Amino acid sequence: MTPTQTQTHPAASAVEPPVEASRRRFLRRRRALRRRLWFRLLLAVLGVGLVAGLVWLVFLSSVLAVKGAEVRGTSFLSDAEVTEVAQVPEGVPLARVDLDAIEARVESLAAVRSVEVGRGWPDRVTIEVTERTAVAAVSREGQWEGMDSTGMLFRSYDEQPEGLPEVRMLRPTTSSDALAEAAAVVSSLPDELLGRVQHVGVATIDTIDLTLRSGAVVHWGSADLSAEKAEVLTLLLEEKAREYDVTAPGRPTLRK
Repeated sequence: MTPTQTQTHPAASAVEPPVEASRRRFLRRRRALRRRLWFRLLLAVLGVGLVAGLVWLVFLSSVLAVKGAEVRGTSFLSDAEVTEVAQVPEGVPLARVDLDAIEARVESLAAVRSVEVGRGWPDRVTIEVTERTAVAAVSREGQWEGMDSTGMLFRSYDEQPEGLPEVRMLRPTTSSDALAEAAAVVSSLPDELLGRVQHVGVATIDTIDLTLRSGAVVHWGSADLSAEKAEVLTLLLEEKAREYDVTAPGRPTLRK
């Protein structure tokens, strides 16, 4: 070997220049980034497609369309009466049914105190009814009617119902407010005292009397302070009289 010749070590030719190594790393990173972007785009497209499919299934297709109503909580009313008034739209996607409108129609029934309407997936509208409860009976135009604690007349009877006190309207023009006041009085009476009442007479909201089975009359006034009036009357009844006045429970009177 001459002095002017140089010998290259084999390992030296295998060393990659720094610029080339950097370029390769950059290309690898760019390809990885591109793959991630495509993957995210694919996921987004699949997500949009899934949402669109669900929207179509729930709001537009007939797969989850209404096939009827399920009525609960009725005793006096029949399920048929409720569903007839409810007018549940069959064939309409359940998600699009106007529940508030159905609720308003069912609440128009006099015997309904409250109602909750919901969606019974996959294809039913649920109607949960709470009926009114009669606390007294009213004879009006030859017909017996049940009255609830708010004074609402909501059902008819063929004859005077047993177990319900009678409320008599002392004027043909007795107002609904006066009936509500009388209902409040009846609802406030303890069972022992209520059992001694033959009937309750109402003329106006502050002119309510109790006629006892003994024939005595109790001037009650309005429904205000009914709990106190009941306590005072219970004590007064220990003394026999023709009339008892508890309109002012702090100053009761009786007439023998």
